[in-house]
Amino acid sequence: MTAVIPVIEPDPFDVRRAQGAAGLLAEFNLAGVLTSADIHVAGRLGGLLAEEDETVLLAAALAVRAPRVGHVCTDLATVRDTVTSDPEPGGWAELLDPQGLPWPAADPWLAALAASPLVAAGAGWDGAATAADNRPLRLVGTRLYLDRYWREERDVAVDLLSRGRGRADGVDLDILAGGLARLFVGEGSREQRVAAATAVLRRLTVIAGGPGTGKTTTVARILALLDEQAAGTGALPRVALAAPTGKAAARLEEAVHAEAARLDVADAVRRRLLALEASTLHRLLGWRPGSRSRFRHDRGNRLPHDVVVVDETSMVSLSLMAKLVEAVRTGARLVLVGDPEQLASVEAGAVMGDIVGPASDGLRMRPAARAVLGAVTGDEPPGIAPAEGAAIGDGIAVLRHVHRYGGGIAELAEAVRRGDAAEAVAVLRAERDDVAWIDADVAQADPSRAMAPVRQAVVAAGRRVAEHARAGDGLAALDGLGAMRVLCAHRRGPYGAASWARHVERWLSAAIAGYATGGRWYTGRPLLVTANDYGLRLYNGDTGVVIVTDDGRATAVFERRGELVEVSPARLGAVETVHAMTIHKSQGSQFDDVAVVLPDPSSPILTRELLYTAVSRARSRLTVVGSADSVRAAVERPIARASGLRAQLWAT
Repeated sequence: MTAVIPVIEPDPFDVRRAQGAAGLLAEFNLAGVLTSADIHVAGRLGGLLAEEDETVLLAAALAVRAPRVGHVCTDLATVRDTVTSDPEPGGWAELLDPQGLPWPAADPWLAALAASPLVAAGAGWDGAATAADNRPLRLVGTRLYLDRYWREERDVAVDLLSRGRGRADGVDLDILAGGLARLFVGEGSREQRVAAATAVLRRLTVIAGGPGTGKTTTVARILALLDEQAAGTGALPRVALAAPTGKAAARLEEAVHAEAARLDVADAVRRRLLALEASTLHRLLGWRPGSRSRFRHDRGNRLPHDVVVVDETSMVSLSLMAKLVEAVRTGARLVLVGDPEQLASVEAGAVMGDIVGPASDGLRMRPAARAVLGAVTGDEPPGIAPAEGAAIGDGIAVLRHVHRYGGGIAELAEAVRRGDAAEAVAVLRAERDDVAWIDADVAQADPSRAMAPVRQAVVAAGRRVAEHARAGDGLAALDGLGAMRVLCAHRRGPYGAASWARHVERWLSAAIAGYATGGRWYTGRPLLVTANDYGLRLYNGDTGVVIVTDDGRATAVFERRGELVEVSPARLGAVETVHAMTIHKSQGSQFDDVAVVLPDPSSPILTRELLYTAVSRARSRLTVVGSADSVRAAVERPIARASGLRAQLWAT
């Protein structure tokens, strides 16, 4: 007997449905691949330039879609196999298979695009622009871009390649060798020593590494070495510290100051390091209210700094990187710091991953660059010769030695990074002291029973926070707040942070007498800042807690450089309760004990980078909550963002 598939009529008021769309565009819209916005933009472009070929309009709509889902472009050679639909849970689009749609054959499709008035074909890197170059779409090989993103990718590649080919001027190798020997002692600092030497020797340096590998401590020592280089000339370097978010900038500033306080350097060097302040990239470039794409500093008005250090570069989008590299002076040093294995920017591009490229699996420095490093460090780093002309690798150093955590957490993080699902599951099953696994789908189980070990840890941490908050001990309450955190892949739903925040609050209310009573600003309430407030020096992602003062008032406290900052609740606008948080929000933070709630294997957000980011948030103990199928799905599903930047930088 033939199964009958029910016909589900689309809701005519569903904003995802493109009213009046026909042919290919309608089919791709019904499958949840294209939204009404994608189709309307493509249709508008076709109307303006008299393009009626529905295969060209389909490609245009896919190019519009690409940045919306994190891609820089659409690779028409692979899009059929990699595209996913984006339906609402229970929506009508769930019944359709994107791979089964009537995709055009590749060769005729590319030929139609090359002949279209919508499309400029070819890389077009050299020579003066012509009228044919000023078209809304750009086709390079099989990659189709919106013109803006093609230009940004081209500019980033050109600027980084130009900067990467050049050595910095005026470096005294003897002074550098002496400084390296003094500031980096022991076998465990070998990778950091190579990274620091690279940053002094070159105009472009990329320091890649996971949490606990010493990236920001290396940055402080790099700045000390550069200061020592300039000490004899009197022209001390002008340094800018920056990060994509206010929270990350504050953490960078604090880390540099903490390291400066204990470095073996002259007092004058230490004072200059302690005087450094960090800012967001938008503030550094000269953010203009009302514009997200134009800044005061650009190619015609460069930044005045001699050294620009950017932390958490994995969170920087292609568009923001394009604005940054054009604003840095040609002779200045640019130091990009981050973890290419972490989640990429929420906007288009995976710039850090594209730049590091194959160097993530082993340095790709040319022999001459390795020889100079050997001369100043006393130990030439091993490496693999890059492709001919790939000078970008000369400035890339990767830190692998973890100083902060080890054991099962480190083993699991490495297995996830390598994409080894079998090893990841084996580590979870090994019952290590620092890694626990609750093999359960929390959407199908009683949360209180399935999560009993997590509940115990959450209640212990919550009781500690509440007791210190009631005693008015802000620093101790904040310390307790960082002891335990539940991390979720989703914001909403049974696996989401909102749901688990309610579970946690119920657990705490049941276990702690008087918890969450006394109104919105109850004593012990954990806070998450959700928007930057430069007046209060609070940034999106900062955490705090409500305590009671000696005179009985409720006040919110936050920590800055080991000092307590008190803020009246009346001045706090953009805050929410943080009993649980998304993995995306956790980037740049670490907690002693972390519980990670994984969704079911079908979740499109469940990726290798998401799991790696979650695992690497834990300092001492990690609990993974999710089925074996969910773990395998995450490890085996890397984020694949369509981009041509890696190919351009690495000549592949």
